[in-house]
Amino acid sequence: MTNTKATPSTSLPKEEHIEEIVSSIGPKVKELRQEQRLSLQQLAVKAEVSAAAIHKIERNDMVPTITTLLKVARALDRPVTYFVEGAGDRPEPVAFTPASQRPALFTPHAGLTLAGISGPYAPFRSAVALATVDPGANSGDKPLLHAGEELVFALEGKLVFDIAGTRHEVRKGDALHFMGDQPHHWVNEGKSKARAVWIALRDS
Repeated sequence: MTNTKATPSTSLPKEEHIEEIVSSIGPKVKELRQEQRLSLQQLAVKAEVSAAAIHKIERNDMVPTITTLLKVARALDRPVTYFVEGAGDRPEPVAFTPASQRPALFTPHAGLTLAGISGPYAPFRSAVALATVDPGANSGDKPLLHAGEELVFALEGKLVFDIAGTRHEVRKGDALHFMGDQPHHWVNEGKSKARAVWIALRDS
């Protein structure tokens, strides 16, 4: 007697499976961009892809070419397989960053260089970087305001933070931890570079 096994109800025909993967690319791009607090224009600059194209991809109005997808994946610190794998195939939330492969993180502030030492902003809730701040570099004319927390641990040099009107001088070995919804500003007032471990923790 032959025993035939029923096809599991969760299985999809090949054509539907491909369509599911293609239709999931846009939402994944949008979710990562928002989690990393990047505007369309900022992601466009990082990926060297037009903001209009990224907007169309996120809305599923356009299927990206492999070249475009590779650029976007690199900008969002993801392997391209992240965008074309099934939900059940996603890796465990473990990230190892070799010292020689720290990714350069996007920052709009001139004179600030960030080398990532944490995993991607999803599925984790924090982003950690080795920050190098040139003499005179600062966070801009307008106070910064955002959700979540920041923690800065100085490795060398000195950074000056103004948080809600209070001045904090952060020198080697000092740490400063604050909520981002307070108006804040930072500057390197010294004549040499400052280095720090900089941690950003989102609120959810």
